[in-house]
Amino acid sequence: MIAGRVRTTRSGDRVVSVTPAQLRAFSAVVRCGSVREAAVELDVTEAAVSFHIAQLRKELADRLFVRAGSGLAFTPGGLRLASRAAEMLGLQDRTVLEVSQAGRGRRMLQIAASSLFAEHAAPGLIELFTARADDLDVELSVEPPSRFETLLRTRTVDVAIGPEAALQLADIDALPFLNYRLTLVTGAEHPLAGAQPTAAVLREQTWLLGPSAVQAGGLVAETLRRLAVPESRMRIFQSQAAALEEARRHRGIALAVTFAAADDLRTGRLVEIHGPGTGVPGRWSVYAPPRHSRTPVAAELLRFITTPRAIQAMLRGSGVNLGHFRPSIHVTLWS
Repeated sequence: MIAGRVRTTRSGDRVVSVTPAQLRAFSAVVRCGSVREAAVELDVTEAAVSFHIAQLRKELADRLFVRAGSGLAFTPGGLRLASRAAEMLGLQDRTVLEVSQAGRGRRMLQIAASSLFAEHAAPGLIELFTARADDLDVELSVEPPSRFETLLRTRTVDVAIGPEAALQLADIDALPFLNYRLTLVTGAEHPLAGAQPTAAVLREQTWLLGPSAVQAGGLVAETLRRLAVPESRMRIFQSQAAALEEARRHRGIALAVTFAAADDLRTGRLVEIHGPGTGVPGRWSVYAPPRHSRTPVAAELLRFITTPRAIQAMLRGSGVNLGHFRPSIHVTLWS
């Protein structure tokens, strides 16, 4: 934590100052719903949290919140501070990281991505993008699209990449850049290989799925919902690659990104199933703050991601998985 004042403004003739400790205490109370639980989260005493809240109330001349039967009731000013505090703290943490990186002659790009994009298209994109700059580090976290807005607004990440229309907000830019298709596949000796089963027959199969199956708002989850596949018929694996390996062994059916399964389909290790709800098209978009507030490296990625070289790299892949990038990349699979 950085000590000292992080924001000084003038309200009438009075100078108002806020410290990081005060903002962290307030943000913890907002998240946890009580001073006691906030103290546990921050590993400090309740008295310390109460002191910081009292100082905030005094500095801002606003009660911020009051206790109510169902928890905390915020004043209009308290609601505004709740959103601003998260953004300010995220920007502070990001600044500390950037200063540290700059001191070592490094730049940092933080990306949040849906699991489907992270597994199939991110390796090729990131390897090619980082190959253009020796001073760039990338942190990739796999996140549900429902968290994109929070991650962008709090400056936790520079950009988010996932399903088209995951975010439709006036103050967050969205750039569609890559079409893809989900194909239903299985091993060559499976009874449904090359068949055209009904939806009822598909629902009775064992579905071999990667983590994208549990990400609400994604194309895989939407396809399963449309076909009304019961959870009892789903087997969720740590990666889509693991699910496809099981499919090659004729242990069920799987949803595959067509370009990622192209080699297996061409050699016959996997066979396409033609039925209702199969061959579903999708498109990925990259989301970022408006042009005036995005970081230079984020702006560079947005310009690069639609180029023919970048598209080919994503379709072709890099030949490595998320855990074995050649560039300096940190990957968080579950956040």
